[in-house]
Amino acid sequence: MIEDNHSVCEMMAMFLKKQGWQYEFAYDGIEAEEKFTAAPDKWDVILLDLNLPKKDGMQVAADIRRVSPTVPLIMLTARDTESDQVLGLEIGADDYVTKPFSAITLIARIKALYRRSQLSKHPEDQDGTAARDFDVQTKNFRMNTKTREVYLYDQPIADLTPKEFDLLKTLASKPRQVFTREQLLQLVWDYEYYGDERTVDAHIKKLRQKLEDLGPQVIKTVWGVGYKFDDEAN
Repeated sequence: MIEDNHSVCEMMAMFLKKQGWQYEFAYDGIEAEEKFTAAPDKWDVILLDLNLPKKDGMQVAADIRRVSPTVPLIMLTARDTESDQVLGLEIGADDYVTKPFSAITLIARIKALYRRSQLSKHPEDQDGTAARDFDVQTKNFRMNTKTREVYLYDQPIADLTPKEFDLLKTLASKPRQVFTREQLLQLVWDYEYYGDERTVDAHIKKLRQKLEDLGPQVIKTVWGVGYKFDDEAN
């Protein structure tokens, strides 16, 4: 947890300890980057405050994403403007929580994000062998949800964050079906998001950027409704 407010850290320590989780705190941006880059594979979830001394949280988030495109990252921010929140999501955060926040709600969001991210670390099936079949397939797309292999136009899609993977899976599992933003919030984020549709838009934008060099865009906007996956016309 990267947070310069020691009172917040002390409060969260009680809740994190109650969960039986191991945790560490960093109190400024420089210390945070030093701890992360020293052992990037050590961390299961990063909680990052944006208002940090020595180095701004936005820059820290961007630097973390350069080292690890997939580590689950939750932003904590007292900045409640839409531009700040969207920018943080576009940099690569999987989720954000606006201060003041409920520790119980934050714990729930950590659990939801961690649960989904663990799928990528345990690709073996119940028999202990890696699944070779692609369980989501369309004309130009295939995905193995156990091994986390994803191909579009026969080219691998690398470095998807847990949320990007789940968003793509949800859309591609029902090609040409239009999903509203509210539906995607419920299906992908695994909890009530209180109508914050900007989260969906920011993740769609980031996901499209990762797909755009592979061929014609398959994530379509249905104006006034939401989004759909469609590769049939390509």
